[in-house]
Amino acid sequence: MSSPGTQLESKSTAEPKPKLQVLLVEHNPLDAALLLRALGSDGFDISSVLVQDEAGFTEALRANRAEIVLADYSLPNWKGMEALDVLRREGLDIPVIVVSGALGDVNAVECIKQGATNYVLKDGLARLPEVVRRALREKTERTWRRQAEEDLARKVDELARSNADLEQFAYVASHDLQEPLRMVTAYTQLLAERYHGKLDENADKFIAYASEGAQRMQVLIHDLLAFSRVGGKEACESIDCNTAMKEVLQALAAAIQESGAVVSHGDLPAVWADRTQVAQVLQNLIGNALKFRGKEPPLVAVQAEKTGELWQFSVSDNGIGIAPEYAESVFIVFQRLHGRSDYPGNGIGLAICKKIVEHNGGKIWVESKAGSGSTFKFTLPCHRRDEGKGAQS
Repeated sequence: MSSPGTQLESKSTAEPKPKLQVLLVEHNPLDAALLLRALGSDGFDISSVLVQDEAGFTEALRANRAEIVLADYSLPNWKGMEALDVLRREGLDIPVIVVSGALGDVNAVECIKQGATNYVLKDGLARLPEVVRRALREKTERTWRRQAEEDLARKVDELARSNADLEQFAYVASHDLQEPLRMVTAYTQLLAERYHGKLDENADKFIAYASEGAQRMQVLIHDLLAFSRVGGKEACESIDCNTAMKEVLQALAAAIQESGAVVSHGDLPAVWADRTQVAQVLQNLIGNALKFRGKEPPLVAVQAEKTGELWQFSVSDNGIGIAPEYAESVFIVFQRLHGRSDYPGNGIGLAICKKIVEHNGGKIWVESKAGSGSTFKFTLPCHRRDEGKGAQS
């Protein structure tokens, strides 16, 4: 004989029935009762509304929070499948299960095509509870997926606005700083010219520090402006990289001659990008190879090979190299691995390269070891992105 305590424990551990609000589109009350009985006997706690036409269906939708619609395929005054049109018009995502006496394979397939979640024949109501459970799970998954997509889209928009605001701030701040900085530079240079040697040794030293700092700030602002301008509405087109390479070698001719460098390149391809930006990437990478050289004259090689829909470029040198732990940080703005007295610059060239390459749909990275030279690699699209998709389809 069970004790009162045992009975209480038995009640407390019983699982509550899942509540289900059903909207029935059915003209036969007996069939409606059979549907509800099939669900109730399988553990659902049901509340339902019975309708027979479009007006009643629309009114019930607005007055009740239906979780599922069970619709007869054909009613005297309405077609149950037209419930899908009403749901779309109302902007509601509610699973519709067609329940019919005789549907036929052709009509069943047509129901699914129009948007019905599933169908059940009235002589097979034993499978109705599982069909309903599956429909509810699919709706929950759709809701989660839609929410995740909306959250992602919102975060992308917020990030785009933040980046745009940051770039605009950098541009405005850099631009507005130039005028007062020109004044500082001009007057420190004037002080150095007029009073050099006329004051004590410390004064000459202080004026020199101020002048050097102002000039360095001018270069910094110029580099910051260049970085902030990347990512605008550049004129992308199919460009011949051999032509861009020729321009880069002409621009670097003095540095190549001064360092005794040998710069070689194979036949370079045409890519879809901004012409000026591609030249800037090549010039920055080759210029770095000339700057960060070892004791031997620089040897720089530029090559390209096709990988799928992209061209992969490589710029190799025999310079001082980069330790593997700095392979990512070298692309950060103002990141320097060496003192200014050893190598000039502000540490923004590789950051500009990264921004340009990624803006044009590619990636950039470096393969190197300290003291063993470096190979910078980057990818650029072979053609316009929508053309690539068209060619694949």
